[in-house]
Amino acid sequence: QVQLLESGGGLVQPGGSLRISCVASGRTTSNHFRGWFRQAPGKEREFVATISWIESVILYGDSVSGRFTISKDNAKNTIYLQMNNMKPEDTAVYYCASQSRDYIGGYDSLQRYDTWGQGTQVTVSS
Repeated sequence: QVQLLESGGGLVQPGGSLRISCVASGRTTSNHFRGWFRQAPGKEREFVATISWIESVILYGDSVSGRFTISKDNAKNTIYLQMNNMKPEDTAVYYCASQSRDYIGGYDSLQRYDTWGQGTQVTVSS
């Protein structure tokens, strides 16, 4: 069973940048996806970005496209989320998620991902 551990959250000013990381304890050998979701207080969990482990297919949520970049380091079994030009509405707990079985639904669907990290808080405020 893969376990995920996020790190790198914190406080950043509007317009600033932050990079968060997620390392997996188990090996990923299939072309399944690993991605980021976020959840602000009182709101539903929202898709942010995802990347396929072998072919590096990448997708972004509309609210972060052009500002956030997802990447991976296969050797370190780690994915990253580089967040630039951050806005107060980016404030949320950011969760790393991993897919371990085949799924035919959307890449942004919560149901695709069966392993979740504990989350890391990101706050954008002056």
